[in-house]
Amino acid sequence: MTALRPRTLGSTGPQVSTLGLGCMGMSALYGETDRPESVATIHAALDSGINLLDTGDFYGMGHNELLINEALRTAPAAAREQALTSVKFGALRTVEGAFSGYDGRPAAVKNFAAYSLQRLGLDHIDVYRIARLDPDVPIEETVGAIAELVEAGHVRHIGLSEVGAQTIRRAASVAPISDLQIEYSLISRSIEAEILPVCRELGIGVTAYGVLSRGLISGHFTRDRELAAGDFRTMSPRFQDENLRHNLDLVEALRKIAEQKGVTVAQIAIAWVLAQGADIVPLVGARRRDRLTEALGSLDVELTPADLAAIEEAVPAGAAAGARYPDSQMAHLDSER
Repeated sequence: MTALRPRTLGSTGPQVSTLGLGCMGMSALYGETDRPESVATIHAALDSGINLLDTGDFYGMGHNELLINEALRTAPAAAREQALTSVKFGALRTVEGAFSGYDGRPAAVKNFAAYSLQRLGLDHIDVYRIARLDPDVPIEETVGAIAELVEAGHVRHIGLSEVGAQTIRRAASVAPISDLQIEYSLISRSIEAEILPVCRELGIGVTAYGVLSRGLISGHFTRDRELAAGDFRTMSPRFQDENLRHNLDLVEALRKIAEQKGVTVAQIAIAWVLAQGADIVPLVGARRRDRLTEALGSLDVELTPADLAAIEEAVPAGAAAGARYPDSQMAHLDSER
């Protein structure tokens, strides 16, 4: 396997591995979870050279941070010392688990950070970001509060998540921004028009989540798959009826290219994101060691100009059917306005 050569998050952020591990699915939104396998997967990721662990304080309402705490405590010291944490905050939850808005007030920012540090068992968070823009609080105030946490030594770098070009500019006027975390994949390419150019202009990296579109373009999802109650994909427009059939047809077109190269669909999809620039770090949401191993295989996939052209023809920009979130959640995406 090709080594996980480091990439730098923007011009001011930390050096991270070529791939990061998105840990959300180990705690929520994709059905039953397996704690021992989750811990083992984090250990395997660290052992492979992945050093970026991405989480949110609202993933499982604290469960995910406690899981990472356990994984880091039980990992070899060398791996533990190399690990970097990227944490999202601000999402408000009800007792029943529903989302009820976002809170970016400075006092709330510092409160969220205090709880995350306790759950993670760490003395600092490497990259800290609000999960969604709070429409009632100027981004300058939210970023300013994180900057104060940086000054105090509780946070190392400031990130953003799912915000648009204007918000990125405003945030960057307050303090250095390491990266923007945003969905980016073969079938989610809206950032290419304006957001990605602005990030590059300002020296801001991109941590790309959803690179396999929640398994939709992994090559493993089938039309007849039954999803567990509470699985996010039961509400996702791209997984519904005709949308699903159309999108899986795109996957089959991509599979032909992957098979010609002797790789899997997931590997070629991740490799495509990697090929879009050294300033982009894909987050792979592997919940099991076998899926992690497959994702790591993407590092050995070399895409020629001819390959990229074939992929573009098979899955053109905008080809996916359905929005990436239900309407109620799309309304919270500053990045889509």
